[in-house]
Amino acid sequence: MFKRLLIANRGEIAVRIIRACQELGIETVAVYSDVDEHALHVQLADYAYHIGPADAAQSYLNMEAILAAATATKAEAIHPGYGFLSENADFADLVTNSGFIWVGPRSETIRKVGNKDAARAAMKAAGLPMTKGTNPIKNNEEAYQFAEELGYPVILKPVSGGGGKSMFVINTRQDLETALHKVDVTKAAFYFENYISQSRHIEVQIMADNFGNILHLGERECSLQRRNQKILEEAPSSALTSEMRHKVGALAIRAAKSVHYTNVGTVEFLMDVKSGKFYFMEINPRIQVEHAITETITGIDLVRRQIRIAAGEPLNKRQEDIQYLGHAIECRINAEDPENHFLPAPGQIEFYHEPGGPRVRIDSGVCAGLAVEPYYDSMIAKVIAHGRTRGDAIKIMIRALNEFRITGIKTTIPFHQRVLSNPHFCTGDIDTQFVYKHMSSCEPVKPKKLNPRAADTSLVNSAW
Repeated sequence: MFKRLLIANRGEIAVRIIRACQELGIETVAVYSDVDEHALHVQLADYAYHIGPADAAQSYLNMEAILAAATATKAEAIHPGYGFLSENADFADLVTNSGFIWVGPRSETIRKVGNKDAARAAMKAAGLPMTKGTNPIKNNEEAYQFAEELGYPVILKPVSGGGGKSMFVINTRQDLETALHKVDVTKAAFYFENYISQSRHIEVQIMADNFGNILHLGERECSLQRRNQKILEEAPSSALTSEMRHKVGALAIRAAKSVHYTNVGTVEFLMDVKSGKFYFMEINPRIQVEHAITETITGIDLVRRQIRIAAGEPLNKRQEDIQYLGHAIECRINAEDPENHFLPAPGQIEFYHEPGGPRVRIDSGVCAGLAVEPYYDSMIAKVIAHGRTRGDAIKIMIRALNEFRITGIKTTIPFHQRVLSNPHFCTGDIDTQFVYKHMSSCEPVKPKKLNPRAADTSLVNSAW
């Protein structure tokens, strides 16, 4: 095991990695921009190194600055977290070629799965089910032609990138015309897939060592989204039977084996609500924001596993060793204004009190007195509730959110409170269009009017 690790990230995930390293007896190096000098991850790390101005391109995305920090602080390994450079194969190559240990999948794997066109080809060859799609679009004329041939509705996706950005659901030729005014398909590669209007977003957590052993840790339900970005996740999914769970887990392992995957990652699927069929979407070659709910129900620390795998340790587990306990829900607390189209709401945090009590976990990267900067992602914390059943987890989450106090900035807490009191959500009647169908207004709910007993506690399969 190495002795010192540099974290090429900030905020909540940097704090999470620091905590895992402390438990493993590994010293940590935090990197920071001008505006992050007093950030929580900087305060908690053993060492800190300044890498540039607030602009992420000159700091957290500056490969040379990060490698210089690793050299200056005598770090042996680099953990990229999520976002920023975590899915940059060139950076992974630079790290390993510079003599550092890369805590993540091999660069060739990142390169293959990061290009959705190449990833779809690899998955098709491996026999994974997938929706019909097109080749990358060369120009607007070809876009109209491909969309007509595929048949509306379609979804326009970038070949590279993730996080739900630059994706457009196209129902008509007019919709396509509007989308083509927003993106230039001649400068950035895009392609079409058939759009399943009633679907659930199901992802499977995998972990793989350097000796060919690959396991899955069950699925997560990620259907609650706005602008194609996740806002609330659950594990397990209330929609899956034991047979479906076994099937999608086997598909995820097949996908991982086909690209010789190592370390931890996520294989994402769309499930057609009407047919119950799964369709491959993508592989995310990094730790996910929502990893905590999988950790909660399995008892497996995924960040520690990442580090151990990178250090050359085998998994020393079999698939039958993976056990699941109860149900977990995660709410992403963002500095956003739900009443104004979820626009970012940066500012100074005046008062900050995290909820506590049994079966509540908080992963955060802030504290009172710090500022939420406009230069970076708006997520400031995650609340994870763990219950015996889904209904139990809902009640625990309601209690936790009622207790969470943040003043000075607007957050998504009131929005999550409304979701948790929605009868469709409580009965598990959700899909990727849930927010648009059931959450058209964002007026805060009053805690005393919540009726957590209305939550259906019968939706979790007994195997979990």
